[in-house]
Amino acid sequence: MNDALSSPPQADPKPAQVLVVGSGAVGSYYGAQLAKAGAVVSTVHRSDHALIRAQGVVIDGLQGQTVFRPARVLQQVEALDPAPDYILVALKVLAEIDTAQIIAPALGPKSVIVLLQNGIECEEAIARVHPNHEIISGLAFVCLSRTAPGRISHTCYGHLAIGPYPRGTSAAAERLAALFEAAGTDCTVSQHIGLERWKKLVWNAAFNPLSVLGRANTQEILDNPAAAHLAEQVMREVCQIAAAVGYPLPDGIVERNLAATRKMKPYKTSMLLDYLAGRSMEVEAILGNAIRAAERSGLVAPHLRTLYGALSLLARPSA
Repeated sequence: MNDALSSPPQADPKPAQVLVVGSGAVGSYYGAQLAKAGAVVSTVHRSDHALIRAQGVVIDGLQGQTVFRPARVLQQVEALDPAPDYILVALKVLAEIDTAQIIAPALGPKSVIVLLQNGIECEEAIARVHPNHEIISGLAFVCLSRTAPGRISHTCYGHLAIGPYPRGTSAAAERLAALFEAAGTDCTVSQHIGLERWKKLVWNAAFNPLSVLGRANTQEILDNPAAAHLAEQVMREVCQIAAAVGYPLPDGIVERNLAATRKMKPYKTSMLLDYLAGRSMEVEAILGNAIRAAERSGLVAPHLRTLYGALSLLARPSA
């Protein structure tokens, strides 16, 4: 096993203080990267709190196995001293999860809220409740899964796109990107993070719902001609909606997404894993918000509506 991923000394006399809220696969993996870069990273774990305190988070990664040992492991969000410079939120975007309320106890006067979440328009509710805090919106282009309590698997990619919400640049975003880059994680800062969210939705809106409806991994979807064709049509529909709401996507984005998916290892999407585990799925964040954006622009979005209707029959009730 490789050396543990903890917070090593760094030249900066005031290393970044980070609290990760939503310490599943995404939160744990990127929290580990920040710790590797020298940040002091604390995490919130509820069900596996004792296990993480005892052994840390085991990461089966592309370069071998590592262990991430957070500076502090909390059972719930609470005030910290010093207050976090960044609160990294990797919670699911679900109606029953009030992210703004959950993170409130830990917010210091200058804490920056970082949202590493799926879908579009996830920032607005946070901005309404915490208008005096900078929000950095972020997207993880990565294949991660939680394989057991205290253990995650990283099988492909890892690029991050981050940017201040709703747009622009900031010193906080540049500092955060520099930390990720120092850990070896490719991280770009976008002045138009809304555009990046639509770019990621091109893939998510197709493969997440289809994986659930077919109980299929990405390779199985692409190996089925009818399913692969449907995935492509969904992607093109998302591009049409994005352009209508002011986010024209690059030419060839559909073809590049399909080619990249064919090259990666067979992957069970996060939505499929949630469904198989009986958890609520991010249907509204990934499909519902896009359909509503289409409606505002006078578009019908028939493929998205079909997937949305089919998934509504499978949706698990909230716990």
